[in-house]
This record gives sequence, structure tokens and C-alpha cells, in this order.
Amino acid sequence: MTNLKTREVAIGRVRVGGERPLVLIAGPCVIESEAFVLKMAEAIQKVASSLRIPYVFKSSYDKANRSSVRSFRGPGLRKGLAVLRRVKKELGIPVLSDVHRLEEVAPAGEILDCLQIPAFLCRQTDLVVAAAKTGKPVNVKKGQFLAPWDVRNIIEKIESTRNRKILLTERGTTFGYNYLVNDMRSLPMMRGFGYPVLFDGTHSTQLPGGEGHRSGGQREFIPALVRAACAAGCDGLFLEVHPEPEKGLSDATNMLALKNLKPLLEEVLKIDAIVDHRKR
Repeated sequence: MTNLKTREVAIGRVRVGGERPLVLIAGPCVIESEAFVLKMAEAIQKVASSLRIPYVFKSSYDKANRSSVRSFRGPGLRKGLAVLRRVKKELGIPVLSDVHRLEEVAPAGEILDCLQIPAFLCRQTDLVVAAAKTGKPVNVKKGQFLAPWDVRNIIEKIESTRNRKILLTERGTTFGYNYLVNDMRSLPMMRGFGYPVLFDGTHSTQLPGGEGHRSGGQREFIPALVRAACAAGCDGLFLEVHPEPEKGLSDATNMLALKNLKPLLEEVLKIDAIVDHRKR
């Protein structure tokens, strides 16, 4: 852990890690509609551009791990990838989304600039290896049940395919029932493996299954956790953003309001400049 310099990984035109500046991966939790996604991607791009923050768009075409069978899941693989392709083509933004099943990997790999392994599936060897074999960058959400040092095993699965385009994301650790906590030591621990590390400031405030039929959340703590993560040292931020989070069709209780995105990023850029961890 003495050398925290990380490999530089390219997501489309955006480069993460190494001595590159802080990167933003952001978007609404789920694709609610094509028009909504295009509007959100453009709005977040405008904020990121105004602050000169490299930006990758994220939204899920299918939320396969919802609490209830009645929960909204999204448009599905085919329609969802078509929406993400349009974001990529019309706005010139790299795109990222989750893959949940082996049969999704090949079509997703044709469109996405980065394939994301959901936290609950981070130990699913076949899925992780299949995503790595696409040759695309793979962002692994560290499971809520996993110690940061155990991420080494996931890295080795990806490296076994000769893919070194690896990103790791911290999103909180299970603490009792329906609760997550953050141990900021996990950020330098995981960066010690030599790959870029992101901090998920929105899912970290989630209360999994906390409302019985759906997950709860405490979005009021997003700024505090994001500021702490940037002080501890990370290569980028992962934030789910919505113009009216309380009306969101997924993760309504833990998304960041769009109006609060720019003020928060302005704060963390100041912290990041002071810490300057990527040049150590």
C-alpha cells in the first residue's frame, strides 16, 4: 500500500487513474424513457464540462436485483442498449451499464464503453470472466459482503483473460440489517492493487430492503461521504442523479438531486486538489 499510483484505464475517450484528474460517472439509476435519458445525459454533461471534469454516462437497462417483483426494472436489454447507443452517438459521451447474465455480455459489449459487474454478482466467476473477455473495461462494484482485500481474487479472474482494463468501486459494507457503512480505508487498500478506484456516493447511503417492498436511503449524507472519499483518495466518483429523486422509478431515496450536483462537485474538486493523491 505504500505505492498508490494506479494503472490508467480508458473508457472511450475518458481516461481514469494514473495521474489523470478526478472522473465522474453519473446518470439516473434506470432508463425511465429515451427522452428522459437524453435530457439527463445532456444536463450532467453540461455540469461536468463547466467544471472540466471528464464524464461517463451511466444508466441501467435492467435492474435485475430489485427488492420486489413489482419494482420497475427498465426497458430491457435490446431497447435499453439502443438508448445508450443514442447517448453515445449524439452527445459523444462514453456509456456504462450493468450486466447481470452471461447472455447479456456479448450484445452489451458491442455498445457499452465499460461493462459493470453489480455488487451482488461480483463473485460470479463466469460473468466476471465473460465481461473481461470482451476486451472492454470492467468496473467491479465491491460487494457489500466483501472485505477490500478480497477484491484481489476478482482482479485475478479478470487478469486471467489478459484484460488489464479494471476499475473497482466502493459502495458501502453491510452493517447489521438494512444498513450500510463506509470504511474509507478501503479506498487506499484497493488502490494498492494498482487499479483505479471509484467511490459510489449514492448507493453508499442506501438502506437495502429498508422499506420492505423496496430499498430505503439517506440521500442527505451523500455530500459528507463524497467529501470524505475524496479526502481519502479516489480516482473518480460514481453518482446516480435525478432531477426529482423522490419521483425516480428506482433508488428514489438515495439518488442525488441534479440541482445539487454542481455545488457538490465544486467542493470535492477543491478537496481533491489539496490531497493530490494521484501524484504520490
